[in-house]
Amino acid sequence: MGSSVITARAAATFDPVGRSVATARAFVRDTLQGWGYTDVVDDAVVLTSELVTNAVVHAGTAADVLCLRTEDGVRIEVSDHYPEREIPLQSTGPDFGNPDRENGRGLLLCAALATRWGVEYSPTRKHVWFQLDLPERPVGIRSAGPLLPVGLLPVADERVRVAVVQIESSGAIAAWNEDAAFLFGHTAEQVTGKQLTDFTAWPQTPGTNTGIVDALQLSRWEGSYGIRGADGRIIPVYASHLRVRDTRGEPSTVCLLVRDYERAVLQSPARTPVSDTNTESGKTDPFEIFIGSPAPDDLDGLLQRTVERARDMLDADAAFLLLATDDETELEVRATTGLPSARQRFARVPVEAGTGRYGSARMPAVHEDLDNVPGAVPLLGGTGMRSVVTVPLKVEGRLTGSLGVAAEAAGRYSNEEALRLQFAADRIALAVESARLGELERLRRGSLSFLVEASDLLAGTLDRDQTLALMAQMTVPTLATWCAVYTIADQSSDPYLSYVLHEDEERIDGLKALLSKIAPPDPVPTPGARVWAAPSEAAHQAALRTSMRTLGLGETGRLGEPGRLGPGIRTTLATAAAVGGETVVLPLVARNRVIGMLTLGKPSDDHFRQEILELAEDLSRRAALALDNARLYSERMAISQSLQRSLLPPGLPEVPNVEIEVIYRAAGEGNEVGGDFYDVFPIRDGAYGFAIGDVCGTGPEAAAVTGLARHALRLLAREGFGGPAVLERLNAAILDEGARSRFLTLLYGELWPQEDGSALLKVVCAGHPLPLRLRQDGSVEAAAEPQPLLGVIEDLDLYEQTVTLAPGDVLLCVTDGVTERREGTRMLGDDGLAEVLATCTGLTAGAVAARILRAVERFAAEPASDDMAILAMRVPEPPAAQGL
Repeated sequence: MGSSVITARAAATFDPVGRSVATARAFVRDTLQGWGYTDVVDDAVVLTSELVTNAVVHAGTAADVLCLRTEDGVRIEVSDHYPEREIPLQSTGPDFGNPDRENGRGLLLCAALATRWGVEYSPTRKHVWFQLDLPERPVGIRSAGPLLPVGLLPVADERVRVAVVQIESSGAIAAWNEDAAFLFGHTAEQVTGKQLTDFTAWPQTPGTNTGIVDALQLSRWEGSYGIRGADGRIIPVYASHLRVRDTRGEPSTVCLLVRDYERAVLQSPARTPVSDTNTESGKTDPFEIFIGSPAPDDLDGLLQRTVERARDMLDADAAFLLLATDDETELEVRATTGLPSARQRFARVPVEAGTGRYGSARMPAVHEDLDNVPGAVPLLGGTGMRSVVTVPLKVEGRLTGSLGVAAEAAGRYSNEEALRLQFAADRIALAVESARLGELERLRRGSLSFLVEASDLLAGTLDRDQTLALMAQMTVPTLATWCAVYTIADQSSDPYLSYVLHEDEERIDGLKALLSKIAPPDPVPTPGARVWAAPSEAAHQAALRTSMRTLGLGETGRLGEPGRLGPGIRTTLATAAAVGGETVVLPLVARNRVIGMLTLGKPSDDHFRQEILELAEDLSRRAALALDNARLYSERMAISQSLQRSLLPPGLPEVPNVEIEVIYRAAGEGNEVGGDFYDVFPIRDGAYGFAIGDVCGTGPEAAAVTGLARHALRLLAREGFGGPAVLERLNAAILDEGARSRFLTLLYGELWPQEDGSALLKVVCAGHPLPLRLRQDGSVEAAAEPQPLLGVIEDLDLYEQTVTLAPGDVLLCVTDGVTERREGTRMLGDDGLAEVLATCTGLTAGAVAARILRAVERFAAEPASDDMAILAMRVPEPPAAQGL
C-alpha cells in the first residue's frame, strides 16, 4: 500500500464450493458501496470473481478475501491454500496464458484493470492483490444534483443546526451537543442517562408495532418523528441514525437531527425506482428492502443473502437458515454465516429437538443462554454461541423452514427481536418456498435423466469389471467426491474391495491404501444409506500421526527430530482431507442377497443431501442387478467354456515321420466348440486314428453330438473294430438319441507310418467333403469316394479305401465351413480349395493349414457364419532329398 493510510478493513473467508464465488462478489460489492467507493465497484467485483474462482474451483481450497480502504482507493487481497504450483515468471513480457482458457484469466484481468497488482507465494498459500485508485473528481459528496434557480433551493434558517445525539444500546442518551440543547431547550446534564423515548413522539405505522427502539437497533435509518422540547411543545425533526461499535465492541447509535423543514440537509437522494421492485402504490416491496434482488431461481443465493441480512438486522455474530423435509420431521441446513458452513451444510436436525417451547421449530423461540439448555439447538453445538432467536418459515400454515440468529454473548435477545425476525421471515418464506420447489423440480428432472442414462449404460455390458467401473464413474463426481465398491462372492465370503475412484486421480492410490487397512462395512441388507465413520476416523488418526512426525513429535508427544514433508506425508494428509466429510454405505442387493456395498464419500466435513442419497439408492438397485447379471453371465460362460473344452482333444500325438496340424474355429460369440470336430489319437502300437466331422447345425445342441461322436470313435477303434464297423456302431448310437439326434458327416481313417518313409491310410468318407491329396509335382486329387452320411438311415453298407502318402505328399481334410465360404453369390467350393492347395507344394503341414485358413478368411469380408476345421497331414521328405 506504500505510504497510504488504511482507514477501514473488511475480511471474509469463503468455502471451496462454486456458490462461494457469488457470495464473494456480493461481499465486495456491499463493502465498497458502504464505503462510498461506487466508482470502482464494478472493476473490483470482476477481479474478485476471477481470483476467487481460481481459488475455490480450480485450486479447490478456501479463499480469504480482505478489503482495505485508503484515502485514495481500495486494495483487495485474495489468498488460497494451494501453494504447490509453478510461480509465473515474466521474461520478455507479461504472458500468463491464453485468455480463452478456463483458468488463469484473473492475472490477465488484474494487468488490464488494476492500478497496481502482484502475486506473493509462501509455504502455505498463494496471495494475489490488486489496488484500484479512485478517479479524479471534484471535491464533494458521491452524489450530486443539477444546477437550480435560487428560488427552488430548500429553505433553511440563517444558521443550520444539526443536533448530534448518541444513544447507548440500553436506549439511554450518552451524548447531547450544543445544537441539540439549542433546538430542544434541554441541556446535556438534564438528558444524559435518560431514555430517548422519554423525549420522543414516535408516529406508529398502521398495522405494525415498530417504534423508536426498533429504529435504534437498525444499522441505518432515516425518517421523521418529534422531539418534546423543554417547553412541552413537539418539535418535528428529520433524523438520520447510524449504528456503530466502539473499540471495545459495544454498540451504540448516533442520531443526527435537523428541523423537519430542513430535511434536505440529511436526507439521502432518492434512488431511481426499478419497475419490478415497486408495488402498485409506488412503495418498495418489503421483501426487496430486506433481501435485495437475488435471481428468482437462485435458491442458494437467496438463502445466503437472507442469513446475512438477518445477522445484520439484529447485530448478531451468526445466522442460519434450515429448510424442512417433505414430511416436516427434519430440518436441513442450507445456509449459514458466521458458522463453519462446510461442516454444517446439508446436515439434518430433528424438528422437535430439545425440551419445551424453546426446542420447537414451529414457533418463535428465544434462548437467553444455551449453556443452560445444552442441545436445544444442535446446529450451534461447539460454536461458542450463547444466545439465539429462531423463527419458523411458514407458507399457508405449513412449516417450510427455520431462520435463526445467534450471538456469542448471553442474554442478547428478547421477544422483541423474535417479533422483528418473524416479520422478516414472513416476507421471505413464500419466495424461499417457490425457489425450493423450482430447485426440487430441476433436481427431479435431472435425476430421471441420470437414471435413464445409467440404466442404458449398465444394460449395455455383461462384463463384471466394466460394470464395476461404470458404477463408480456414474457416482463420481455427480453424486459424491469419491466412491468404493465392495463385492461379496458368496454368503460365506467377506466383503472385498473391488474398485475405488476419486474425482482427483492423484488421490485414488492413497484412498485405496486407506480403505485396505480398515475393516469393510457390515453387509446389512437394510435398504437406504447409513453413515460409516471408519474411513474419516482412520484418515484423521493417520493425519495426526503424520503431523506429529513432521513436527518431530513421537507417539508420546515428546520433541524429537523434525521430519520433512515428503511425498508419503503429503499423500496421507491429502487422503485425510479427501475423506474428511460424511461417508455413507448403500447395500447392493440382488435376488434377495447382498452381493456388495456401494460406499460414497465427501471431503472437508461435507454432508450429503437427502435428494442425492435417494438418487444414489435408486442407482444402487439398478447397479446391483447389473452386477449380479454380470456375475451370472461370467459363471455361465466359465461353465460353458469348461464343458466345451472337454469336447476338444487334449492334444495331438507325436506320429513318427508324419507332420500333423489342426486349425479349428467355432462360429458364434463365446463358443469354443460347435458342430465341427476333429481328433487324432493312438489306437495301438504303430497305428493311429484320425477323424474330422460336421454335425448338422451349430451351438450347444451340435456340440452334444460332437462329444458323443468323438468319444465313441476312440472307444470303438481301441476295441479293435475297423473303420466301417466303427462308423456303423456310431450311426446306431446317434439314432438312439431320438428327437435329439442330428445327422453327421464324418471322415474317419487309420494311419500306419511305414519304414520306407511313406504312410499307409485307410479312410471312410461318410457324406463328408472328400479329402484332397497334394503330390510333390503340384497335382491335387480326391483321396476317397463319397459314402452315405450318419444319423439318417439304420442300415449302412460302408467300406474303407486305402491311400498311400509318399514322402512330400499332403493329405488335406476340411469341413464344409471351408468349402462353403461365400461372398455374395460366389462360393469357394471344392475347386477353389484345390487351387489354393496346389500352391502349397514344399510347405510344412502347419504352413499348409495356415495358407488354407488365410485364403478362406480373405475370400469374404464378413466373419464366418459356420464352424471350420482344417486337418493337414504331410509325410516329410528324407533329409537327403531335401538337400537336393
